[in-house]
Order: sequence, then C-alpha cells, then structure tokens
Amino acid sequence: MVDYTLTRSVRKTIALHVRDGSIEVRAPLKSPQSIIDNFVSSKEKWIEDKLLYFRDRAEQRANFHLNYGDCILYRGKKYPIESRFADFVGFEDDRFYVPAGLSSGEIKEACIQIYRKLAKQEIVSRTQFFAEQMSVTPTAIRVNGAKTRWGSCSSKKSLNFSWRLIMADDDLIDYVVVHELAHLSEMNHSNRFWSIIESVLPDYKRRKAKLKELHLNLGDETWD
Repeated sequence: MVDYTLTRSVRKTIALHVRDGSIEVRAPLKSPQSIIDNFVSSKEKWIEDKLLYFRDRAEQRANFHLNYGDCILYRGKKYPIESRFADFVGFEDDRFYVPAGLSSGEIKEACIQIYRKLAKQEIVSRTQFFAEQMSVTPTAIRVNGAKTRWGSCSSKKSLNFSWRLIMADDDLIDYVVVHELAHLSEMNHSNRFWSIIESVLPDYKRRKAKLKELHLNLGDETWD
C-alpha cells in the first residue's frame, strides 16, 4: 500500500495530489477508510509515474550548472556564455560576457546580473509602450526576482515583473505586460478583463499556452 497523507474536508469527491515526492489524498469527512484505500490502490501506476517524473526533475535541477561555452535563453533564443579577461559583465554581439576564471556558481550569478539589467531596459520599455496604447498609467514599473510569477499588479497599481521573463520570446513578454496592464482597469480575471487583453492581443490564448510550456521547461533549471 502506498503511504500517503490524508486530509478530510467538506467535499464530495476523493482527490489525489502528488508533488515533489509527497502524496496527499483529500477526502470527504465521512468517507470510509476502506474506500479511500481502494481509491489509492487503483491509482498506483499513476502515482508511480508521477513520483518518477518528480525524481527526474529533481535530478535535472541538481545537475544544472553553467560553464563557459554553454548557451542560455534571451528573448526566446539561445546565446553562448563567453569569458573576457577584464571585469566586463554584459550582453554584446549576441554573447553573454563574464570575466574569466569564474566558478559555475559565479557564472550563474554574473548571468543573472546581466538578465536583470536587460529586463529593466526592455520590459520597462514594452510596458511603457503598451500602457500608452491601452490608455493606462501604472504608478511604478519594477523588475524583481519572483520565482513563481511572471508578473503582478499591486492594489496601488504598481507593476512588478520577474527578471526571468526576459528569457521568453518577445510575444510572450508582450502577453505578460498586457496582462498586468489590464489589471489596472480590472483587478480580477473576469470576462471583461480577458476582453481587454484580446482587444490588444487577439491571439493571447496562443501566447498564454506557450508561456506555460516555457514555465515547464525552465522548471529543470535552478536560477535561485
């Protein structure tokens, strides 16, 4: 029998959740234990596949290292990391330049520094462009280190974007920017909210789906 954590609550069905090696079963308050155990047993193959998936991803994340010559994403395309003997850290001539003699961890930190600078320049510029087009005015536009959200809009109408967004294609960057700007008019995800986005980006659903793919792909890389 698979070991799992049981959570009972006011609900009508039994649900199974597998995440990062842990298994949780959520069941109605009065569900018999035998029914719950049978449900879990019927899902053993699915559980095994999920656990294997999370183990593989954890191993890939643990093995994520950056070295000279590796290629990393910038606006949807991959560019090489090269060394310079000076202390220059930046992106020029389709290359990420970092000083020579750095460890893998130091190379990653240098690349993050470059990403942050590029994100501040380009994401802020795109936000200003679409803000004018949509006739809205954010109180501030900031780039932060958010790990789970591409962007956010505060109650004070301040916009925040993760520097990781600069890895995405331009059309995906624009989608996130327009999404957050739409919150300046609608602080929810109502039909009106999505209509605002569609009026600016008629193909926003395609962009949204591509962004989910990118999120999954980057899940194998540890940038923290």
